[in-house]
Amino acid sequence: MLSVAVTDYTFPDLEVEREILRLPGVQIVAGQCKTAEELVPLVREADVVITQFAPINSRVIGAMQKARVIVRYGVGVDNVDLDAARARGIPVCNVPEFCIDEVADHTLAFLLAATRQVVPNCLHVRDGKWGLATPLDQMRTLREQTVGIVGFGRIGREVAARLAPFKCRRLVFDPIVPAPAIREAGCEPAPLDDLLAQSDIVTLHCPSTAQTRKLLNGESIASLKWGAIVVNLARGDLIDTAALTAALLSGQIGAAALDVCDPEPIPLDSPLRRLPNVITASHIASASVKAARTLRETAARIAAAALRGEPLSNIVNGVKQP
Repeated sequence: MLSVAVTDYTFPDLEVEREILRLPGVQIVAGQCKTAEELVPLVREADVVITQFAPINSRVIGAMQKARVIVRYGVGVDNVDLDAARARGIPVCNVPEFCIDEVADHTLAFLLAATRQVVPNCLHVRDGKWGLATPLDQMRTLREQTVGIVGFGRIGREVAARLAPFKCRRLVFDPIVPAPAIREAGCEPAPLDDLLAQSDIVTLHCPSTAQTRKLLNGESIASLKWGAIVVNLARGDLIDTAALTAALLSGQIGAAALDVCDPEPIPLDSPLRRLPNVITASHIASASVKAARTLRETAARIAAAALRGEPLSNIVNGVKQP
């Protein structure tokens, strides 16, 4: 009997996965694990491990005796210790294309909401008032803004494309993408320091890595234009939350729009839940019926390929298949 361990999931059930993995001699064992203590017995005998948010750390990976692949429900893989999996020869696969349009759309919604003060003005009317809810100088025209895009992968490129009709200046920092490719998209390549100093809006679309964690910290935030807007739909740990909060309170950052945060959920006593210049969402930018189905089907198909001994797609930790 072959076993697929699903460590955790936020879906109503696993019927989509069961349909694809309805193979002879295959069983799905599912949990809602949050700790290594819960994960180790679940994954020990698993031939495939599918995970969403559970911490697949070196201890958990070290307990895997049969795993042919670890599959992440999502684009980011920062909950999986890639080095530990590589050392064990276990491929780690993600699902990189399931929510590109959703996150790009949500980014644009956040940009427009922040520049046009959509939320304060809505609440103003809801409270029985009329007229502008904020000072006039907080009502910005997107065409007059310089938008800095950090990360020019699939989502960053789609954000840039959506911004093109608004005719704003678009700066891009991505050390991996060649400058000609950035210019071909109608954007300007820029070093990170220049992007931060020149941008009215900074939107983050890079993965969480050792190089990018706390990319926006006390020092880099101080280099932003006074009153700049910060948008984050990538990973919460790209921003030092304490430094962000202090900058929002001081006015160094004029507004923030966050679908992700560090930690998540945002603590109930955090000023980020109450500040009028903050728009928050609960890590839902990827959500749509189509995206959720694509995510689950792709993860299950990678799992099925591993069980059949077929080539795997989207290996992100450099493990070579025989």
